[in-house]
Amino acid sequence: MSRTFKLGVLAAAVMAAAPAVQAYEAGDFIGRVGVVTVDPDSSSSNLNSNALGELDGAKVSVDSNTQLGLTVSYMFTDQIALGILGATPFKHNIEGDGSILGGAGKLAETKQLPPTITLQYFPMPSGSKFQPYVGVGVNYTNFFEEKTTQTLTDTYATLASGVDRTDIELDDSFGLAAEIGLDYMVTDNIGVNAAIWYADIDTEATINAYAGNTKADTSTIDVDIDPWVYMVGLSYKF
Repeated sequence: MSRTFKLGVLAAAVMAAAPAVQAYEAGDFIGRVGVVTVDPDSSSSNLNSNALGELDGAKVSVDSNTQLGLTVSYMFTDQIALGILGATPFKHNIEGDGSILGGAGKLAETKQLPPTITLQYFPMPSGSKFQPYVGVGVNYTNFFEEKTTQTLTDTYATLASGVDRTDIELDDSFGLAAEIGLDYMVTDNIGVNAAIWYADIDTEATINAYAGNTKADTSTIDVDIDPWVYMVGLSYKF
C-alpha cells in the first residue's frame, strides 16, 4: 500500500452526519477487528560470514503481508486509553537484495507476531461520534517457523564447496511504536475504524550452512524491518 494511504484511509472513514451518539467515556472497552497489512520499509547490513568474511553487496529485504487484525482500547479517562494490537501470524518472504544477492529471489521465510501496546490520547470530547486518536508505546516481535529455500542453499554452494543444507534463525525484537487512527461511531456501540502504526523492528538473522553433517559456515546479517502497519475495520464499544 502507498503511504498516501495514511491520510486517504483516515479521510475515507469520515461518514455523513448521523444523530448524536454518546461516544467514549472512562471505563469503556473498544474492540476493533479488520484487515491489517504489515508493509516493511526494510534494509540490511552486508552478510558477514565466518568463513568468507563480510560480503559487500550481499543484502536482503522483507516483503509485506496481510492478516486479520484485532485491537482493544481501555479508556482510563474520557481521553486517555491503553491500546493493544494483535493479529493472526504474519508470513514474510526474505529476498535477496544488493549487488550480489539482488535478483536471487526468495532466500528464506518467517512468521511473526507483533503485539504492540500504546498509550492513546483521544482529543475530542467524549460525546463526539468522530474520535481521532494518537498513541505511543512499545512493540515486541516474535519470529518463528523460519525456513531457508533451495535458492539460498545453492547460493552458499557456489561460495563454499559441498554445502547441501542451510537453516536460519531470527532474534526477537523490542522497539518503539507510534500510531494514529480514528473511530467514527455509527450507533451507540458500532463504528468504523482506520489506523496506522509505525514500529521499530530490528533483528539479527543467523544462517548456518552444512556440508553433510558438518557445519561449514555460520553467517549473520542485521535486518531493519521498520514497517508501516495499516488497518481498516469495524469497532464495537462495550
